[in-house]
Amino acid sequence: MSQYFETNQQKTNTPEHDVIMRGRRTLEISGVKQVESFDNEEFLLETVMGFLAIRGQNLQMKNLDVDSGVVSIKGRVFDLVYLDDQHGEKAKGFFSKLFR
Repeated sequence: MSQYFETNQQKTNTPEHDVIMRGRRTLEISGVKQVESFDNEEFLLETVMGFLAIRGQNLQMKNLDVDSGVVSIKGRVFDLVYLDDQHGEKAKGFFSKLFR
C-alpha cells in the first residue's frame, strides 16, 4: 500500500503535459513553460517534456494561460515534433531556420 501511495505522490509533483487534438483543427497543450516563437505556419513551444514544434497552415493562438501553462492553437495542423537531445542535429537545423 505504501508503494502505491509513493508512486501517486511522485506523479502529482511532476507537471503534466498533454496534447489534445480535435479534428486536426484545434490543439490544446498543457505543461507549456513558454512560447518561444510563432507565426501562421509554425509554433515553437518549450514544454515540461522538451521543445515542441507545430507546423501547419493558418495557425493562430486561440488561448494562452501563462499561470496554468495551457496553450490553445487553431488552424490546419500538419506536423507535431518534439525536439530533444536525441534529435540534436534536427533541433539545430530547425532553430537555424527559425532565426535566419
